Amino acid sequence: MFHKKSIEQLLLEAGASGEGHLKRTLSSFNLIALGVGAIIGAGLFSLTGIAAAENAGPAVTISFVLAAIACAFAGLCYAEFASMIPVAGSAYTYSYATLGEFMAWIIGWDLVLEYALGAATVSVSWSRYLLEILHKYNITIPHQLAVSPWETVRLGDGTVIAGGLINLPAVLIVFLLSFVLMRGTRESAAINNVLVVVKIAVVVLFITLGWSHINPENYVPYIPENTGAFENFGWTGISTGAAVVFFAFIGFDAVSTAAQEAKDPQKGMPIGIIGSLLVCVVLYVLFAHVMTGLVNYKDFAGDAKPAATAFAMTGYTFLQDGLIVAILAGYTSVLLVMLMGQSRVFYTMAKDGLLPRFFSSIHRKFHTPWKTNIFFMVFVSLFAGFVPVSDLGHMVSIGTLFAFALVCFGILVLRKRLPNAERPFRTPWVPVVPVLGILVCVYLMYSLPSESWIRLAGWMFLGIVLYFSYGKRHSKIRQLREEKNI
Repeated sequence: MFHKKSIEQLLLEAGASGEGHLKRTLSSFNLIALGVGAIIGAGLFSLTGIAAAENAGPAVTISFVLAAIACAFAGLCYAEFASMIPVAGSAYTYSYATLGEFMAWIIGWDLVLEYALGAATVSVSWSRYLLEILHKYNITIPHQLAVSPWETVRLGDGTVIAGGLINLPAVLIVFLLSFVLMRGTRESAAINNVLVVVKIAVVVLFITLGWSHINPENYVPYIPENTGAFENFGWTGISTGAAVVFFAFIGFDAVSTAAQEAKDPQKGMPIGIIGSLLVCVVLYVLFAHVMTGLVNYKDFAGDAKPAATAFAMTGYTFLQDGLIVAILAGYTSVLLVMLMGQSRVFYTMAKDGLLPRFFSSIHRKFHTPWKTNIFFMVFVSLFAGFVPVSDLGHMVSIGTLFAFALVCFGILVLRKRLPNAERPFRTPWVPVVPVLGILVCVYLMYSLPSESWIRLAGWMFLGIVLYFSYGKRHSKIRQLREEKNI
């Protein structure tokens, strides 16, 4: 259970090439674009409204700053790991090298909450914006196929859609992008680069045009008085809001899953991780400030498309459709990166024997884990089609925070175990940075609703059962050690 993979063994795997292995095609620019592609999305265009309406009010900007601080600590730790161990698998791989096989399994299983359910969350928001623009042009999707059985959608003109059978648009976009990923990493990255440029342009346009239409009265009170519940406003509401919008910062984590496909991972991974984080923090705070200044935070309750709602207040109606189309493009890049990240994590776990070989199968022509893409195409679409967006968002946030805390802890362990190992990038001020990263992540986890903890516990219990029933018995490193003993 506690066998560890050596750094030498991981580097040997990273250097493997040819049939059955991932292909190195991503530049530093591609990696930054992957990070920005995953970061700017549902957390900004959708969850910002939810966090403002239910948790922090206009002070959601402070929530973003608090979340960014936690991400900065975790990001510096990720950058050291990614430069030392340029292997697909992200936090799973780092945990295998520092904390042993069982903790690696736990974090790999936890990453399903981060990537797979993150993709489901984004696809639901993508569907909301699609419904908005289709409705505007009198194109109607039968309500049974527009929302899940437990959701109610309010469109911009007041139309309410409730109690459908399945969120079909969310399912279809997951299917489409899964097929794109099967075709190849380089092609997927090229599409993502275009979508990222469009997305940043939209955010800058929103901030620039919206700033002059801010109504200062919408900022009063800037920090609404707490209602008596921990998560509802006041300073505790701000911390809960930070935990909710933390979902928006997982893009740099997704960069690390592509380490085995980077051309120069020792240099490119730190640039991709830290660069994408810095770009997005500034845009997030400005965007949230403008959005809550255009519309009173209370009006964002239950609104999964708050950016469109806020922009409608500017009077630039001729740009409204363009904004929604661009947001759809932005969501598409987030989905693309998350689905890619999830497939790489399971690919690595399967290569280690902890999951069936099905998940490590590489397409001969496209050099992608195509069977894993198919599996998660079905898995993610089930959640996208039937689960409410707010429940998904909380599950993703707690899973991400748990992963970040373990990565920070892993740096402390690795500095003690291998103090002289080559580190192309070194996390500064160790142990201060990783310890603060752990404390902030744990505090934000504490700030989430109790239901999130219950779901996390249930998910982890299922994962532990799978480890002892399959993973432990089929572990390749365990089998090798048993053969050596014989």
